[in-house]
Amino acid sequence: MPVLKNISTLYTCRDEGRQADIHPIKNGAIAWRGETIEWVGIETEIPEKYQSEKSFDAGGKMAIPGLVDCHTHLCFGGWRADEFEMRIQGRSYLDIAKAGGGILSTVKATRAASEDELYEKASGLLHEIQKQGITAIECKSGYGLSLEDELKQLRVYKRLSEESNVHIVSTFLGAHTIPPEYKKNRKGYIDLVINEMIPAVAEGNLAEFCDIFVEESAFTIDEARTIFEAGKKHGLTPKLHADQLSSGGGAELAAEVRAVSADHLEQISDEGIYQMAEKGVVGVTLPLASLYTQQPYLNCRKLVDGGVEVAVATDFNPGSAPTFDLPLAMMLTCNHGRLTPAEVLKGATFYASKAINRGEQFGSIETGKSADFLVIDAENVNEWMYHYKGSRMESGFLKGKQIT
Repeated sequence: MPVLKNISTLYTCRDEGRQADIHPIKNGAIAWRGETIEWVGIETEIPEKYQSEKSFDAGGKMAIPGLVDCHTHLCFGGWRADEFEMRIQGRSYLDIAKAGGGILSTVKATRAASEDELYEKASGLLHEIQKQGITAIECKSGYGLSLEDELKQLRVYKRLSEESNVHIVSTFLGAHTIPPEYKKNRKGYIDLVINEMIPAVAEGNLAEFCDIFVEESAFTIDEARTIFEAGKKHGLTPKLHADQLSSGGGAELAAEVRAVSADHLEQISDEGIYQMAEKGVVGVTLPLASLYTQQPYLNCRKLVDGGVEVAVATDFNPGSAPTFDLPLAMMLTCNHGRLTPAEVLKGATFYASKAINRGEQFGSIETGKSADFLVIDAENVNEWMYHYKGSRMESGFLKGKQIT
């Protein structure tokens, strides 16, 4: 049974308390058997039965749970570098979308790619993502927008889950936007999502969540409600992109349908905050999208003070957030979201795991949880996020196995 010793501060990030409570242990140690943590505590109190076991030295550095990226669009064809220049020149997200760019540009490229091509690209990206200290990741479809192309993306995630050690959770996002062939027949596309896509996704056990982009350029509240009802009947838990570009009642809908999370939320209303807190919906901030689209950042302080648990994720995608640098998203959440480093750390670990219904499995360093943790080259969590230098991961463990 391996033991990790010589940890200056072990941040366990347990559920107890609120956003800022990350439950540090000075001079901590961790013991695990196979893929599961068996003991956590002060090094001088390690039980005798672990004393002679194989040990790893943290070198007096801090340790944290493995990072959880709870909102990504990992599988896609092409990139959208041309939009970067367009935004610099003043074109808005909606302007680009209405001109046929944005999501629809990636849909065209994804449809043209084979499943094997998409798998090779996503696999390479996942390998690089893991180097950031990401031990769990949520992955959405939404760039196929046809029955076969949506299933194609989700099959890529299933293959990655079977062949990678990383915890992978899949989300069906068929309601990302209306595809061009249904531009004059919205109802026809919604019927396709409800009557063909959702049943096929459920039958193939290809996703756990049903996500919807609720926005002027995508789906209305009423349309989303109808799709969520269909998803629930087939065992898919609601998630949604909400209130990103306008305050359209997405947060209130998330509370109504008891979504596991509502993501973006830059334009959330006070009533939306109240209802999400009341129903226990996790709010997910995506500051890298604000960075690239030059839109206002979410005021996470307002959500946390209103009783909403806030997770931090990248929104990694080929257009509006083309980077998987979760530590950068964490630093931006401090500077622009107005959360403390401790609050952000819990947001990228335990609350991120709650945002994908995995709070009982990983996201904190506790007995019985998956043995996922990182040794970080920093004195404490404040210094780590203040002096940004990437993940600064010295070493890491995923399901009990050393990853670097």
